[in-house]
Parts: sequence; C-alpha cells; structure tokens
Amino acid sequence: MKIATWNVNSLNVRLPQVQDWLQQHQPDILVLQELKLDQDKYPAATFQMSGWQTVWSGQKTYNGVAVISKNTPEDVHTGLPGLPDDPQRRVIAATINGVRVVNVYCVNGEALDSPKFQYKEQWFAALTDFIRDEMGKHEKLVLLGDFNIAPADEDCYDPVKWHEKIHCSAIERSWFQKLLDLGLTDSLRHIHPDGAHYTWWDYRGAMFQRKQGLRIDHILVTPAMRDALTNVTVDLKTRALERPSDHAPVYAEFTF
Repeated sequence: MKIATWNVNSLNVRLPQVQDWLQQHQPDILVLQELKLDQDKYPAATFQMSGWQTVWSGQKTYNGVAVISKNTPEDVHTGLPGLPDDPQRRVIAATINGVRVVNVYCVNGEALDSPKFQYKEQWFAALTDFIRDEMGKHEKLVLLGDFNIAPADEDCYDPVKWHEKIHCSAIERSWFQKLLDLGLTDSLRHIHPDGAHYTWWDYRGAMFQRKQGLRIDHILVTPAMRDALTNVTVDLKTRALERPSDHAPVYAEFTF
C-alpha cells in the first residue's frame, strides 16, 4: 500500500503534474494541500475519468485539502470539532481500505509574535484532541500533510539562522511532540533516522538547487501502520520540474 502527501500550492497550476504523478506512481492514496480552489471548482471529473475516487474541501485563494484514492473514501469528515467556527478548510479525513487517513494543512503562523501564531497554537491543540479521538476509533490511522513544523535541527538546513523562528521554534516542536506522544510514529525518521530529508524549499534564492530546505511535510502513523511500514521517500524529481510546487511529494509504503 502506498500513501502519499503533496502540498501542490495551487491545483489549477499543478493539475497536469498531479495527473502525471498519479499515473506514474499509482498510489493507493494521495492527499493534497493548498488547493486554492472553491469547492465547486475542484476538478473531480478529471480524476474520476482516469479511474480515481476523490473527496475534497475547497477554499478560494488559500487552503483547501483533498483525498484521491483507488477505492471509495468512506466516513468522510472535514474540519476540527474543537474549532467548529473555523472558516479555514484545512482538514479532511476518510477511511479507505480499512485505513483512516487524516489529511492536514496546518497553520503557518507567520511569526512568533503574530496573531496568526496564536491561531496556530489553538489549531494544533484542537488537532491533537481530534487525533486522540480518532485513534480511539481506528487502529490503522495515518496523519499526514503539511505541518509547517520542522521537528528537529536536522530538519532545517541552517539551525542557527532558523533558531526560534517560525517552523523551528521550541514551542512549535513541542506541539509536534504532543502528536507523537499520542502513540504516533514519524514514519520518515523511523526508516531514515539520520540525515537531511527536506520537503520544502523557498522559491527565492535557488534554495532547491542549493539544497537548503526544511522538512515540514510529514506522515505520522499508528503502531499498526508502523509495523507494516517498509519505506518512505521524498520525491525530489517532482520538485525539480518546471513550475513546481515549493513542496515535494512524500510517500510511505506499507506491506500488510
């Protein structure tokens, strides 16, 4: 079973790349973030014509999340119960072939002294409560997406420059750890304990070409999924395409 995540930074722009990626990699499940499309503008028919099933929660300009799969998504849920009035479309969950998939586009936060950072803190607290509840219902669960947190210094190309900056602050890393403390495993670090495996590179300054990135896209798994985990890959070739997203796809493979 192959489960993938990709922040596409506008599905309108990246749709041909997503279609090609699906055809080439044939994942069982691909989740997308930053659709930047209204609900009624999502290209569901395009995916369905190629044999893919899909559910989504769209939002114009910013945000928006989707699940694309070979089999029909069931028990679909959007949003966080702890933030019932939140207008931002950042979460979609579905069960596919007995695996509960929770796709998240986590809040960026902008800067530690920004009001948006307070929202990020509230949002992660609500996410943690939601995942705790979901794990009580689903033995096989995968929480994946763009977390906007680099969990450790080795997940950042320049820890000194980024020290206590957004994405790399101690408090943000504590929120990530609280998710792991629920019983989740960081799948990439389970397979690749050491080294740089960045998933995002700023468009500015040729950061991708200079290999200066952050690891902020993650696939977290419950013990039942961890025991079946065989590999995790960051797809650098896709990030190297013309007009790429600033994020690379990341996928995990499981054998049950």
